[in-house]
Amino acid sequence: MPYPDAHQAGLFRIGGDLPVARLGFGAMRITGPGIWGDPPDRDRALATLRRAVECGVTLIDTADSYGPYVSEDLIRAALHPYPAGLVIATKGGHTRHGPDIWRPVGNPNYLRQCVLMSLRRLGVSRIDLWQLHRVGPDCPPEAQFEVIAAMRDEGLIRHVGLSEVSVDMIERAARFFPVATVQNRFNLVNRASEDVLDYCAARGIGFIPWAPLAAGGLAAGDNVLARVARDMGATPGQVALAWLLRRSPVMLPIPGTGSPAHVDDNVSAAGLTLDPGVFDLLDRHGRAEWERAAAS
Repeated sequence: MPYPDAHQAGLFRIGGDLPVARLGFGAMRITGPGIWGDPPDRDRALATLRRAVECGVTLIDTADSYGPYVSEDLIRAALHPYPAGLVIATKGGHTRHGPDIWRPVGNPNYLRQCVLMSLRRLGVSRIDLWQLHRVGPDCPPEAQFEVIAAMRDEGLIRHVGLSEVSVDMIERAARFFPVATVQNRFNLVNRASEDVLDYCAARGIGFIPWAPLAAGGLAAGDNVLARVARDMGATPGQVALAWLLRRSPVMLPIPGTGSPAHVDDNVSAAGLTLDPGVFDLLDRHGRAEWERAAAS
């Protein structure tokens, strides 16, 4: 049986010149519980990464804080030397103090250390896409953007992305460097960043929705999503990913997993086509769920 193919989702050019299949892979969940420490089964984690590439994934998203460092190390162990066309996107700016503890730091010296250490761990001379994991509260955003711009000018970073930012923050950053991607939380039932998505779409900025499956919550229950999935002979997660891909041509979902079989399930969403009526039905359902949650 042939592998599912992420390229069925179409291509997007990050920064206008870096083509990737629009359905990527998020490498957060190949680490230990709480995104802390080594995975329970290292061989399975390595197999998961290799399976993603076998399925045509050309965008792998990670961060130095995943583990910390574990995800980057595993990516190198599984895939280096990297096949042509594979983009390893990483992030910096989050410190870790234990399982499920995330503390942003924007000190320019720390951000430079993040980039230099990611270069070493990943075994590359330039990071194709480096993303500021959070704008740190410890110094002005402009100080953070200035050092990132300097590292881009030095050739350490090819393209720059931001994570969990507003439209205003994107515009502030854009005074220092072209913003190639934005990674905000977004899924069928979380629309908090819809204005950011629309801003990105109007400017050709890649939008990477983290938690695209709401940490698996979209697969639970018997609701509109589940009924559509049954009618299509698909899973709720696959339909939720297909909805994201149809929502905007700049959308780059990165569903994550620590299971090779689950990679197949996720990538199969690239081959699903939602007709306009089904898309609108899901859109209305998801928006109603989001408004209900926001009002409670």
